[in-house]
Amino acid sequence: MPHFFIERPIFAWVIALFIVLTGLFSIPRLPVAQYPEVAPPGIIISVSYPGASPEVMNTSVVSLIEREISSVDNLLYFESSSDTTGMASITVTFKPGTDIKLAQMDLQNQIKIVESRLPQSVRQNGINVEAANSGFLMMVGLKSPSGAYQEADLSDYFARNVTDELRRVPGVGKVQLFGGEKALRIWLDPMKLHSYGLSVTDVLSAISQQNVIVSPGRTGDEPATSSQEVTYPITVKGQLSSVEEFRNITIKSQVSAARVTLADVARVESGLQSYAFGIRENGVPATAAAIQLSPGANAISTASGIRARLTELSGVLPEGMTFTVPFDTAPFVKLSILKVVETFVEAMVLVFFVMLLFLHKIRCTLIPAIVAPVALLGTFTVMLLSGYSINILTMFGMILAIGIIVDDAIVVVENVERLMEDKKMSPQDATREAMREITPAIIGITLVLTAVFIPMAFASGSVGIIYRQFSISMAISILLSAFLALTLTPALCATLLKPHGIHQGKSSVFSAWFNAHFHRLTSFYATGLGFVLKRTGRMMMIYAALCLALFAGLSTLPSSFLPDEDQGYFMSSIQLPSDATMQRTLKVVDTFEEEIAHRQAVESNIMILGFGFSGSGQNSAMAFTTLKDWKQRKGTTAQEEADHIQSQMANVPDAVTMSLLPPAISDMGTSSGFTYYLQDRGGKGYQALKKAADELIVQANHNPHLADVYIDGLGEGTSLSLHVDREKAEAMGVSFDEINQTISVAAGSNYVNDYTNNGRVQQVIVQADAPYRMQPEQLLALSVKNRLGQMLPLSAFVTLSWNVAPQQLIRYQGYPAIRITGSSAQGKSSGTAMAAMDNLAKHLPPGFAGEWAGSSLQEKESASQLPGLIVLSVLVVFMVLAALYESWSIPFAVMLVVPLGLLGAVLAVSVTNMTNDVFFKVGLITLIGLSAKNAILIIEFARQLMKEGKSLIDATLTAAKLRLRPILMTSLAFTLGVVPLMLASGASDSTQHAIGTGVFGGMISGTLLAIFFVPVFFVTITRFTGMRKYRLGNSRNG
Repeated sequence: MPHFFIERPIFAWVIALFIVLTGLFSIPRLPVAQYPEVAPPGIIISVSYPGASPEVMNTSVVSLIEREISSVDNLLYFESSSDTTGMASITVTFKPGTDIKLAQMDLQNQIKIVESRLPQSVRQNGINVEAANSGFLMMVGLKSPSGAYQEADLSDYFARNVTDELRRVPGVGKVQLFGGEKALRIWLDPMKLHSYGLSVTDVLSAISQQNVIVSPGRTGDEPATSSQEVTYPITVKGQLSSVEEFRNITIKSQVSAARVTLADVARVESGLQSYAFGIRENGVPATAAAIQLSPGANAISTASGIRARLTELSGVLPEGMTFTVPFDTAPFVKLSILKVVETFVEAMVLVFFVMLLFLHKIRCTLIPAIVAPVALLGTFTVMLLSGYSINILTMFGMILAIGIIVDDAIVVVENVERLMEDKKMSPQDATREAMREITPAIIGITLVLTAVFIPMAFASGSVGIIYRQFSISMAISILLSAFLALTLTPALCATLLKPHGIHQGKSSVFSAWFNAHFHRLTSFYATGLGFVLKRTGRMMMIYAALCLALFAGLSTLPSSFLPDEDQGYFMSSIQLPSDATMQRTLKVVDTFEEEIAHRQAVESNIMILGFGFSGSGQNSAMAFTTLKDWKQRKGTTAQEEADHIQSQMANVPDAVTMSLLPPAISDMGTSSGFTYYLQDRGGKGYQALKKAADELIVQANHNPHLADVYIDGLGEGTSLSLHVDREKAEAMGVSFDEINQTISVAAGSNYVNDYTNNGRVQQVIVQADAPYRMQPEQLLALSVKNRLGQMLPLSAFVTLSWNVAPQQLIRYQGYPAIRITGSSAQGKSSGTAMAAMDNLAKHLPPGFAGEWAGSSLQEKESASQLPGLIVLSVLVVFMVLAALYESWSIPFAVMLVVPLGLLGAVLAVSVTNMTNDVFFKVGLITLIGLSAKNAILIIEFARQLMKEGKSLIDATLTAAKLRLRPILMTSLAFTLGVVPLMLASGASDSTQHAIGTGVFGGMISGTLLAIFFVPVFFVTITRFTGMRKYRLGNSRNG
């Protein structure tokens, strides 16, 4: 094939231009993301049961739903949470690659099966099933700088006019409005109800009967009389539409008594549907909604779509309102990709500098400089056809591929130049001869480098997606590079290069100087190689020692899943005692906001009162603090800012504040650190579970490998228990349902039905007015009506007592559980921390067990797959080499070099205090192919020289000397190509360091050691196989 393109260079150019054009066409059409769809897709089931305790919610709602959904296909795990707000959520996580729309339909069908068994209030409020990722993409705020609108007005406007618009933006999975729209609130006065002889049930019944939708039909409808000629629709106003109409609802009307209306026993107003949340943006009251991505959606395009929609909606905003985006994760994603692109360009420049250094000539350097972009552009085309995106993983793959891509072109150009200089050949003849010599090596190297990535494509889970994205982009680049090395590169060599003697001037002076020094280096190398080839036995002993060092280094290297990144923001969870009101929480929030206001690195802060990742309640608050650009922070990191705020808030009494970084992948949990569930599998009960969790946390916080381990939940709190003497109540003619409804409406609330408010259907909610539900005694003073119409106080058959009860109940995989969150101690890895937790869990009492979730579960899976992947990669490469060389012995000589490259990677990561994470694992597998590449260059040429009649030692020495220049050139090009990854700063720098450091160290050791050890391996194995053949021959002759 190369000879065809040497004769027809235009044909080669046409192919290259076609690849370039398709690549340029593909790039703008590729989606851009920080990561591909790595996180397992999830669906959130939300249930509302106003007034229900966590125990009631758990037993009567959550457990029933969980029992049905546990049989859904492709289920990975599910977790649920119920709290005192009467809300429960069940997060169902599926295996990567699951069709989330079909999964959502399956869940809805399973819920339909159990829906009839759920409480009426739950069915009335509805069960929401939404496909959305766990992390927040961004928060959209609405505020009134002039103060013309109150929070209730802002919240209602957002619910009416903005929420649905945002839901329609492609990629949006869930819009969670903190505040809610307006509702008709009926605040009952229990004292007036008693004076009129009315019960709560009387009020609910009157509202239900007088606020109804009526469809009376029409006159003259078929079947009609023969004389009927016209028909008219009939309208009856059944549903009320104003506060005044509700006030005039008749509750009691008798001939002998005055009419009693709703206004006589209640305060009626247009209020909020929920008062559970409060929003403060940079200390100013506002309203806001959190946007969550749908599974598989692109963060950048979705965020851009949301901002575009807000721009459209701003044109119709009432005067005095303005949209804000106080929190947005998309800018970090954009910056991450831009930083990787910058690194990509820097790597290209460094690689071409190395080529110019070794080749001395612009024309020689120009050939790889042309070939490399063509191969990379072709990679983008295949990525588009494969449904991939431009993300950190694919870009890293191409950055590492730069050095490999130019390798093939460098080997061709260097060989052509050598033949032109040594044998005074013309460019065309030298190219033909060079291609005859090195085509087998190019094909062999390509097959080996491609084969090493094949096992990565079969890895499972989220880790498999990471490996696949990286390996496919690398493999495509390498295959295109080899194709161009056999087509475009020889055509360019034959047409662009000039015979030696034509170039004169300064470049020749530099070339002579460089060649003289390199010749001395080659002579020194040859002398040293001759020395070690006489001592192959000792060299193999040294090699064995190096392998032991590698094994020891790998076994002691701390592990983790992904490096923690400074994503430009941190989150703070504020938790007060369970009995704290929002007013108490607000005082702590004021202190927090004062601390934030004094931080120079902070750009903005949005605080959500009543909300927390651990659970919702008046005693909770959550802050999202966005930092200024990395360049404006003067080296201050997000971790340092989070640590400072946490240390300052530690001095605030009555509150616990945890400031955390987000997870490396936003869809894998809500914060950094590990997530561990302690499960009650033996039915021991909550108190036993809590005791086991407390003991585990005490032990964990005394462990040197762990830090900040705590129960991630609302914990226990004082609660009020009402005990109904049912027998006494029945004797007095009061039903338990009457008692239950009275208490539920007074202390909680009751959603009766709907009414139309300015064209929008909103809820009608009944609850006791605030002054009548502040103290326990006020509940006992509530009156109920018996069957004789007499009003009796609840104190007649209800008593109360105080007890301690959980404010939140969590279940994991259908078992009662407690969620434990923590992190590794300073200088320790997450893998070490997880191992420590596993060891502590071995001593749990019988009936209890622990399971990992989120990124911790993926880290476990990642660690378990690595040994198999490395073994499989080595095995695949070995088989490819065996097939290429029709030999079982030669592949051993090549594969023995692999540990030398891995050793350098382990040393580099150990020295820099980095961990064995997913990116390091990717680098290790890459080094298997790169290490084998250098060995092939020497061994392939040595075998050719032996076929030509040279002795084993002479052939090995000659091959090593002649291949030293291209080996050093290609290795140096690759090594300098990853230097920008090692030295990266700003967005995604931790990720770039993680992949660059190991590969850099591996290439240094793999090159410097390989140029001595590969000849030793080749000589040793060739002698061994030769002696074995000799002995076999003698035995047969005998």
